[in-house]
Amino acid sequence: MQSPPGGHPPDLRSTAPGGPAAGEAPDALPDVAPRLRDLRRRRGLTLEAAAHRAGLSPAHLSRLETGRRQPSLPMLLGLARIYGTTVAELLGESAPEHDPVIRAGSREPSQADGWTYHQVGSPGRAMQTLRLIVPYGAQGELVRQHPGEEWLYVLDGRVRLGLGDTVHELGPGDSAHYDSLTPHRIAAATRDGAEMIFVHTLLQSPDIFHPHF
Repeated sequence: MQSPPGGHPPDLRSTAPGGPAAGEAPDALPDVAPRLRDLRRRRGLTLEAAAHRAGLSPAHLSRLETGRRQPSLPMLLGLARIYGTTVAELLGESAPEHDPVIRAGSREPSQADGWTYHQVGSPGRAMQTLRLIVPYGAQGELVRQHPGEEWLYVLDGRVRLGLGDTVHELGPGDSAHYDSLTPHRIAAATRDGAEMIFVHTLLQSPDIFHPHF
């Protein structure tokens, strides 16, 4: 779960009629293009290797790096994981001050595709921590695969965790820690749903810069 999960966020810039003409450099996010190129080079990745891992063509990534195409939010999320950084850094945002203590009830939960997300860690960190409420049947067939690591701990109910071709059923007190390059699915296995603590990294597993595929 990559960021955990659900749906496809909209592009940061509309491509509807009235947007920039073909070949015209967009005027939004002007600093993203050189930052994308610099991060890729710092990681020692060729244009072809980085594009392959991001699911893009080399030509498309080249256009993003030269400012001739505007990246969508899903593209930025994928490239941030590949380059071992955050979307905030790609956008040139200053790192926020982090309060080490998050008080109960200080943040409103959010919902997506039936799941309820309680943010129980600081934003902008390489490690993101959530308390998840997963209703029965929600997102159960959604398979995810992305760079990073994930860890989950079941608080209540039962969770069905698919890792590749293997399915594990976890109960309260059970946990799992896995490389999220492994295709994975998470679903509640009980009619009353499940609750768990979920941790995922925005950075790669230690050997991500060696080919896995």
